[in-house]
Amino acid sequence: MDGRMMRSVRLKEDEIPVQGHTASCLCGSAPCILCGCCPSTQNSTISRLVFTLFLFLGVLVSIIMLSPGVESQLYKLPWVCADVPGTPVVLQSHIDCGSLLGHRAVYRMCFATAAFFFLFTLLMVCVRSSQDPRAAIQNGFWFFKFLVFVGITVGAFYIPDGSFANIWFYFGVVGSFLFILIQLVLLIDFAHSWNQRWLGKAEECDSRAWYAGLFFFTLLFYSLSIAAVTLLFIYYTQPSACYEGKAFIGLNLTLCVCVSIIAVLPKIQEAQPNSGLLQASAVTLYTMFVTWSALSNVPDQKCNPHLTSIGNGTVQIGAEGYATQWWDAPSIVGLIIFILCTFFISLRSSNHQQVNSLLRTEESPPILEATQQQQVKGRAFDNEQDGVTYSYSFFHFCLVLASLHIMMTLTNWYRPNETQKMISTWTAVWVKICASWAGLLLYLWTLVAPLLLPNRDFN
Repeated sequence: MDGRMMRSVRLKEDEIPVQGHTASCLCGSAPCILCGCCPSTQNSTISRLVFTLFLFLGVLVSIIMLSPGVESQLYKLPWVCADVPGTPVVLQSHIDCGSLLGHRAVYRMCFATAAFFFLFTLLMVCVRSSQDPRAAIQNGFWFFKFLVFVGITVGAFYIPDGSFANIWFYFGVVGSFLFILIQLVLLIDFAHSWNQRWLGKAEECDSRAWYAGLFFFTLLFYSLSIAAVTLLFIYYTQPSACYEGKAFIGLNLTLCVCVSIIAVLPKIQEAQPNSGLLQASAVTLYTMFVTWSALSNVPDQKCNPHLTSIGNGTVQIGAEGYATQWWDAPSIVGLIIFILCTFFISLRSSNHQQVNSLLRTEESPPILEATQQQQVKGRAFDNEQDGVTYSYSFFHFCLVLASLHIMMTLTNWYRPNETQKMISTWTAVWVKICASWAGLLLYLWTLVAPLLLPNRDFN
């Protein structure tokens, strides 16, 4: 009798996931959402991926808001084409009020995205393990979180224009500066993991092919960097002008050469055997990209081929800038790098201690026996019962910065309320150049930290 009752209970328990699958996917934990696609994925990874999809949804809406077909609908909102006292409305050629509306819509959409993630930044402070009640909010209730996201977005589009966009521009500048640094840290981490893995394969297989592969990509990155420097001097400088651009290119090239030399010094190699030219070449190439992006915002037609010519010539707006295209090659490349880095934030699992310290993550813990049993069952599993593998709060803060960075990228660092025209100013140039310098200093710190702080364990 007892045996039949126990079998009956087991049958009912086995049926529960099937019967309640739809409801649990709406308000349950993260694993049930993607269990069909990622049956053996860690709970922490799936949660980060779903939050990243929220961010990409905001990016997609922002891109749609920039399309001409949607702009006609934006005229119905109260903040559209409001005349600013003392500021003339300038409409010429294809750069018109509708384009401005698109950019202002991007500001509001990215404000909503940043506000959503900032709410979770505050909510998830000091969560230590999945046993914390707030961890259930982090890893579940996705349907309700989506409703909150939509509600914040709708409210953002009814914020009075006033000084909102002008103030939010400065938040975007600071956030984008910090996210450029995070992108460089992620690049260092990726190159470190790549170098360590291929060196391990070379020793394991006793094959020189892995060494040849590392040498090939190192040479490729340095070759692309040299080509980038050459093209920057050709297209963004003039023999008797563009002195700022020449200084930026030359200084960044010199700094990249210095960090490359430091990366292979004997003392550095002794303290960090996995440090090498692969990481330095990747950092050099990324620095050249940031330099390119900065020079594409220089408000001088002689030094910037991306400036838009309207009518008989380029339209100069006051003394601060020229009319520019909102979408150019640096913006496209920046968007691709943004997508890759954001996905890497969601998927990364590193053993680079300096990078883990900077990004508030921990080394990948060994999978326990109970966890392995859950994997065999074909279900996503909770790997944070004893401790979180990443800082929930800092992860959301990174997405806040990502929202601000993509806002500046999509608007090409356009500053609202300066004039009724898309313009480029020196603000964007200096922020990006300073970010490249700070990034190089950050990479230098990861190299010399074990030597300057010998009492700390960097193994």
